[in-house]
Amino acid sequence: MAGTAVFNAPPKSAARSFSKRLADGDKVAHLVTLIFAASVFLVTVILFYQLWVQSEPSRTKFGFAFLYTRTWDPVGSQFGSLPFIYGTVLTSTLALLISVPLGVGAAIFLSEMAPPRLSNACTFLVELLAAVPSVIYGLLAIFTLVPMMRKYVEPFLKKSLGFLPFFQGSILGVGYITAGLVLAVMTFPFIISISRESLLAVPREQREAALALGSTKWESTWKVVVPYARLGIIGSVFLALARALGETMAVTMVIGNDPSIHASLFAPG
Repeated sequence: MAGTAVFNAPPKSAARSFSKRLADGDKVAHLVTLIFAASVFLVTVILFYQLWVQSEPSRTKFGFAFLYTRTWDPVGSQFGSLPFIYGTVLTSTLALLISVPLGVGAAIFLSEMAPPRLSNACTFLVELLAAVPSVIYGLLAIFTLVPMMRKYVEPFLKKSLGFLPFFQGSILGVGYITAGLVLAVMTFPFIISISRESLLAVPREQREAALALGSTKWESTWKVVVPYARLGIIGSVFLALARALGETMAVTMVIGNDPSIHASLFAPG
């Protein structure tokens, strides 16, 4: 029985494979996108490096006590940033406590319940709010929100919840709670817009499968659509938190400019 000769094709060299991928554009696209991704990391590293180097004089003079001391006395050259950190964290937390439930609820309505024409019109108006400068929010708050807080909201909160230390003290109109409300309004557009897009990206089959199993419209939305889009919703919350933490102008105009720490939300900060 004659033997059968088997001829194996020579293996492709790595250089030939690389040149083929280079000619097809895959390798070029990979390298270009890798450079773009690495540039983000590089910019972050440079930013932290410059902050560390340029803060050397203050670190030498004050040390890390600058972060946890309360005294702010420019005349006496004593600077403690704890009141500013406290005010930033407190107002941002208040903003998220207000904006997250309302923003996610509005996004669910616009994506699942509202007619398409109403949804598109409201989404356009919401996205316009994100383009309003922060100083405009501050001015509107000074002339509208502060008087309303001083005459109606804060007296009502003090009367109904005055047994709590958070709702005690003098009513001024400016303070932590007013700044938190302004930040809540400023973070609404981010939560609503991104959460709505995440909900709309849920495959239609997910909704139809839930409805086919006997779920109501609300049950399919709350138990199927929202969990499916939870990563996008969480991302919108973190983006709103970044906006709240980084905001300065509007908060400065309504918080009261008092470099001290208070338990009451009515107090300036």
